[in-house]
Amino acid sequence: MTDKHRKDYAFLADDPHAMTHDEQMFAGALSFCRRKYARDLKGVDVAVVGVPFDTSVTNRPGCRFGPRAIRAASSQLGWSRAWPSSFDPFEKLSVVDWGDVHIPHGRPEQVPEHIQDAFSRIIWSGATPLGLGGDHFTTYPALRAHAEKLGRPISLVQFDAHTDTWEAENDWIDHGTMFGTAVREGIIDPATSIQVGIRTTNDDPMGIEIWDAVKVHERGVQAAIDAILARVGDNPCYITFDIDCLDPAFAPGTGTPVCGGLASWQALAILRGLAGIDVVGMDVVEVSPAYDVGEITALAGATVALQLLCLYAQRDM
Repeated sequence: MTDKHRKDYAFLADDPHAMTHDEQMFAGALSFCRRKYARDLKGVDVAVVGVPFDTSVTNRPGCRFGPRAIRAASSQLGWSRAWPSSFDPFEKLSVVDWGDVHIPHGRPEQVPEHIQDAFSRIIWSGATPLGLGGDHFTTYPALRAHAEKLGRPISLVQFDAHTDTWEAENDWIDHGTMFGTAVREGIIDPATSIQVGIRTTNDDPMGIEIWDAVKVHERGVQAAIDAILARVGDNPCYITFDIDCLDPAFAPGTGTPVCGGLASWQALAILRGLAGIDVVGMDVVEVSPAYDVGEITALAGATVALQLLCLYAQRDM
């Protein structure tokens, strides 16, 4: 094949491990890190799945466009090995872009079922989903799908500015109450779950350990890593990263920014330090490109998602 007839890997890759070093970062299809779009998950390790839903936000909407923005930003991350990793996750893992969950916008009461069904299809195929939100409510039906497959509650590692455990009725669709609902329903095991970066007041953590942003700043990255590993232990865990965990200086493009958050280097260092943790599901949520500056929030979201892939690849290393 001559140079002028190079193919777009997002559509035409023959090998799920194919490297895309020769593709232009500023052109081509917007798949995550140039992974091939596929619904056939035979032999696939990880399926990246967008969840373009933001109806449950309590402040600024717009994160339904988050999956698209993250994919676009990720195009510049696929041309070389994920720094500073000693390996390329795409060499170790078969990763595809599954596309987006269909959101029945005229039937909001059906949205949780649609999301859970999509994640269940991926999980029961043998692949692991990497979700791209969408608002943080989208994590709740994903957790339900994982807990159903595991047959037990799951440990939650949550990077966030908000606890999202405020009280509401179980059928309430809201991005600030769903983890409280998940604890009450026995989906999350609070005794092995931890929230990192919190900087809003909630007097009832429902048994989940909280490492707020002040504690991370004062005690340091390694102490936060040690706390997460001690809390989760050997339990299967779901890692959810709300981009508002980062300070607005690093991630202005989100619905409810809160000052005093983690720097991007802190968050990435903590994720790298979790090597060996039994992560069975993961997502990045709340990227809202309409409020972004220079696409730095989308880039942060894409970089976190890539680091989650590295972390997943390290489970058996």
